[in-house]
Amino acid sequence: MKHYAGLDVSQQTTSLCIVDEEGKIVAERKVASSPDAIAEALKPFAVTRAGLETGPMSVWLWNGLKERGVPIVCMDARHANAALKMMPAKTDRNDAIGLAQIIRTGWCRSVHVKSTASHEARALLATRSQFVQIRCDLENQIRGVLRTFGILFGKRVGGFAKRAEEIINGELHASPTIQAVVEALMRARANILEQVRLLDAKVRSVARQNAVVRRLMSVPGVGVITALGFTATIDDPTRFKRSSSAGAYLGLTPRIYASGETMRSGRVSKRGDDFLRRSLYEAANALLTRVPQFSSLKSWGLRIARRNGYRKAKVAVARKLTVILHAMWISGESFRWSPQDPNEHV
Repeated sequence: MKHYAGLDVSQQTTSLCIVDEEGKIVAERKVASSPDAIAEALKPFAVTRAGLETGPMSVWLWNGLKERGVPIVCMDARHANAALKMMPAKTDRNDAIGLAQIIRTGWCRSVHVKSTASHEARALLATRSQFVQIRCDLENQIRGVLRTFGILFGKRVGGFAKRAEEIINGELHASPTIQAVVEALMRARANILEQVRLLDAKVRSVARQNAVVRRLMSVPGVGVITALGFTATIDDPTRFKRSSSAGAYLGLTPRIYASGETMRSGRVSKRGDDFLRRSLYEAANALLTRVPQFSSLKSWGLRIARRNGYRKAKVAVARKLTVILHAMWISGESFRWSPQDPNEHV
């Protein structure tokens, strides 16, 4: 007889429920949240399929259980949650029972679990992005503190650090307390900048060793951050049958509501990885406003901008970039530049 297992994972323990092919509960367990403990609990039942939801620990557990020969499936948490809402009370035990029934019936959406290399690259980019945000917050804090005392930071030739030094050595002599505050904030900013520089060097090093990233960087507007983020997020390009599906995966296609005679197309769904979506939007902005060299992609984007405005054009170009990057990854070709069309102007 076939058996199916549902795993409701928390940080310390995991609730297990094992059902047979008719849906009857065969066993229930609560074990430590580790691959060894879970595999040992499932071993006597020789389960046909086991399932857990996406979550902070799902990558580690999925890889560990796979290595131990457990036929594990990682389910989309949003999809599973829609079914679990039918349970009268939400408990770990009930969630495990519900997940086991979902796995038994096959009414679940399996998600792709990314490789270790992809997670390492994503952690690198996410940490760099967090440091950049902290740097911006520190600079805004410095400006806010000084503005309270009537000192406008403004913009000066030489950059932020030079202007801050001028203020510390000049206008803040009358207030030693505020001078100490600004100096502390500037030291913190300098430390953050040093860490950003170190991570930037690591990002470039990783990109140099990845032929796919170097090829994707041949697309105008696409830099090392966007290219590395794209490969880390997609991980395996063959999981999309069509390149156009990559745009929907990243939330760059319109929401559709259709019921009966009603049909509405709304704004982009914004599903998927937010960091990569923002990176692609910035790449589209660079392509349309900063890259001087002509390409059919830029021409297409500028036609949309003239018709619907630059904001919508950037979103459309970001989606098109997703399609192009995926197609280049699959085909192994570089970006195709078109001969300049004299009829195309901004």
